[in-house]
Amino acid sequence: MSPIESDTPAVPPADSDPATRNAATHSTLVSAAVNFALSLVQIATGMLSGSQGLVADGIHSLSDLVADFAVLFAGHHSRKVADADHPYGHQRYETAASLLLGLLLLAVGAGMLWSAVGKLENPDGIPTVRLAALWVAIASLVTKELLFRYMLGVAQRIKSSMLVANAWHARSDAASSLVVGLGIAGNLAGYTLLDPVAALIVGGMIARMGWQFGWNALQDLMDRAVDDQEVAAIRQTLLESPGVLGVHDVRTRKMGDMIVVDAHIEVDADIPVATGHDIAVTARERVMQRHRVLDVMTHIDPWQRPDLDHEHFSGQ
Repeated sequence: MSPIESDTPAVPPADSDPATRNAATHSTLVSAAVNFALSLVQIATGMLSGSQGLVADGIHSLSDLVADFAVLFAGHHSRKVADADHPYGHQRYETAASLLLGLLLLAVGAGMLWSAVGKLENPDGIPTVRLAALWVAIASLVTKELLFRYMLGVAQRIKSSMLVANAWHARSDAASSLVVGLGIAGNLAGYTLLDPVAALIVGGMIARMGWQFGWNALQDLMDRAVDDQEVAAIRQTLLESPGVLGVHDVRTRKMGDMIVVDAHIEVDADIPVATGHDIAVTARERVMQRHRVLDVMTHIDPWQRPDLDHEHFSGQ
């Protein structure tokens, strides 16, 4: 059957609210400022104190700064309204930013692994670090953990997967600072290998997280469906719509933080076409009001009593 399209405008995404946009922008700017200050202190102190782990952690913080600007760029462009070239809007700017974050983390992690392995191959050249490196590592750990909790709270409040990814990026920094701090402490205790070992562990953590973010973003760009629980909830909303007698072939794909839905709905085969159209419009509106759905494309199929039509597929 031909698709039924509604004249009703789409429900605007959650981030169209000015207060929500301001919260997202403010949290990202706070993260950028903190990462900029930390990267300067960590790299400078690491070089002066001879700590490879602290320098690596500083470079990681610097990569966060680049990531923060990527988030700001994507957040700005994803709010653009739909146009002729992008009829579904620009929400996938956020997915592209998540992919960029993943690739950035993967590259930084690989570079840190390469450098740490080089140091471990020449253990006699590993210096004993200075005490200042340990204090900076501890301060970095506390700062990054506080930043993570702040950013995750904002991300959950405005329901932005991109900001959630960036918040967990900050948590990876806190974990890396903990490992670096332990490595520096071990180095100061006479186990000089522990500083590059810490850099090696941090590099592996960063590379792993980069792979996860990048792979998930790539799957979303390839029209991955939302989870089964979300699909079931959307199906139930359609079934509960007045006049809908059955639902089948519910398909979903992610569009940034929103969802695009295609579904076949079954209506009484004997009702007028106009009535079937009204039922489809109502079902579409109910889904868009109750779920984070950008658009719903409904196809109407005729429903007949089971004893008259054994090939119907009501509710499948």
